[in-house]
Amino acid sequence: MQTREIDATAVRALMSAAVAAPSIHNTQPWRFGLDPDSRSIEVRSDRRRPLPMADPDLRAQHLSVGAAVFNLRVTAAHLGWNPVVRLLPAPDDPDLLATVQLTAVPAADGPPSFRDLYEAVERRHTSRMPFTGRPVPDPVVTEMISSARVEGAHLDVPDILGTRRLLRLTQAAEARNASHPARTAEARTWITLPRADTSYGIPLTALGPRDASGRMPMRGFTGSLPAPHLPALRFERHAQVALLWTLRDRREDWLRAGQALEHVLLTATVHGVRTSMLHQAMEWPDLRAATGGPGRRCCPQLLIRFGYGPDGHRTPRASAYPVTRPAPGCDR
Repeated sequence: MQTREIDATAVRALMSAAVAAPSIHNTQPWRFGLDPDSRSIEVRSDRRRPLPMADPDLRAQHLSVGAAVFNLRVTAAHLGWNPVVRLLPAPDDPDLLATVQLTAVPAADGPPSFRDLYEAVERRHTSRMPFTGRPVPDPVVTEMISSARVEGAHLDVPDILGTRRLLRLTQAAEARNASHPARTAEARTWITLPRADTSYGIPLTALGPRDASGRMPMRGFTGSLPAPHLPALRFERHAQVALLWTLRDRREDWLRAGQALEHVLLTATVHGVRTSMLHQAMEWPDLRAATGGPGRRCCPQLLIRFGYGPDGHRTPRASAYPVTRPAPGCDR
């Protein structure tokens, strides 16, 4: 599909893809603005849905926004544009995290790798269900690693011992969260009941089961409160995980890591691989540092669990329509 005009159809396609990106607790911490003169989309942070306990530095918020930026790039390329991204373009406007300029080029010159990814944007969902344990083939894993690298980040897939170490650190973080009343209270606020009138948060039915063996540290959002759960199930015995990391830990690096995250997730989706995010260890500075491994100088950003299994449940999305300048401070 190609278009050279930023018409209503193109805007709907761009915004639908942007809000389909994953975000921590499905907070969807973004706003969008459209500058018709420069043919660019402004991507801003939305501070109305903060996570002061889980994300005090707004690092995860930047990862989420970076993922939305990548979906904009994929969709812009699908529509026939060459998306030119500038990160943190205005030092005096810290909420403006990125601009995506829609530069027209012949379709043949568009990024060919994005063509397969566009169809995966709609199909990608976080799966909190057990995977089969069938290993993902090396060529697919290599492609996921390359997807992170082209976005300026790194993806490490450890061996069995390294995987167990990362899961133990995640389990330790999960135990800390469960015993911290303020953190469990914050997590519970983002759980929505069936038929709840909200476009944010995670439906109770999408939380998934607990691991009967206790090996897989899936996040427990409800804490000790009585809540309906799926029966405990046995998760895969030999999990596959990947650590997403960057060399530095600036806001720009977080945004690049978010783009790398979504590129990896869409690549996995193209190959029928399911994914879920394990963020717990990243919320504790000592455990986050430990995930990088002894003696390594790297900045861990997220742990990704991947494998074959059932599709994930859909989570709600708020509709988004960009504000047209000159009103960049208005909500969408």
